[in-house]
Amino acid sequence: MDIATIIGLVLGFGAIVGGQLLEGGHLSALIQPTAAIIVLGGTFGATIVSFPMSSLMQAVKDIRIVIMPPHSSPKPLIKDIMGFAAKARKNGLISLEPEVLKTKDRFLRKGLSLVVDGIDPQKLRETMEIELNSYEEHAKGSAEVFEAAGGFAPTIGIIGAVLGLIHVMNNLSDSSKLGGGIAVAFVATIYGLMTANLVCIPFGTKLKHRLKEEVLQKEMIIEGLMAIQNGDNPHFIEQRLNSFIQQEEGDDKKGSRGSKAEA
Repeated sequence: MDIATIIGLVLGFGAIVGGQLLEGGHLSALIQPTAAIIVLGGTFGATIVSFPMSSLMQAVKDIRIVIMPPHSSPKPLIKDIMGFAAKARKNGLISLEPEVLKTKDRFLRKGLSLVVDGIDPQKLRETMEIELNSYEEHAKGSAEVFEAAGGFAPTIGIIGAVLGLIHVMNNLSDSSKLGGGIAVAFVATIYGLMTANLVCIPFGTKLKHRLKEEVLQKEMIIEGLMAIQNGDNPHFIEQRLNSFIQQEEGDDKKGSRGSKAEA
């Protein structure tokens, strides 16, 4: 389970609820079913119109990746590629044929199969890069769904607020209905902003980060396969692939320094 996601959700919603209570407000004031129906229904409706059903279903499935990301360390992958390189260097590329069936990673399995078939190095790279680009385009669809929903939610919240004010204006003569209408008006705006900025947009950003990690590992696989086909020394291959990990760590540190500088 991704602890950062859970902590972020609890902290975000907790801060809003806690702020409401500290100001002397009641929790019941934030619970408005009408506002929830307007914001959630309108946001989901707009999102459904914007994307094909296959993309929407995939986005729902990928919520699991945000909460419980798959364990995918690049170090075991580097170790496997080194083993393939050592075996191919000793017994030839054809000796990797049994490894194709044993490999669980679909991308690596396809690449190994092409290496065993003796495909031209340039064609190998082109084929694997096309496969990578296709995977990336498909995978980023879920992030786009959540980001689009994050864009719709605040606007739908404003629509809810306007509807609440219309209800208030139509019932100026009945003071008993004024409070409910005003509550729906303001709470709908809060629901829209919370849905966008605490759920949808962060989920889309998290999915993009997960995709970045997967793409990096697939790029490592391509470089490893090219090195195997060239007959490079396994230790040289290890150093070359480790540079991908160092580059990712360097980008993360650079991003952290940039955030601190902006602060």
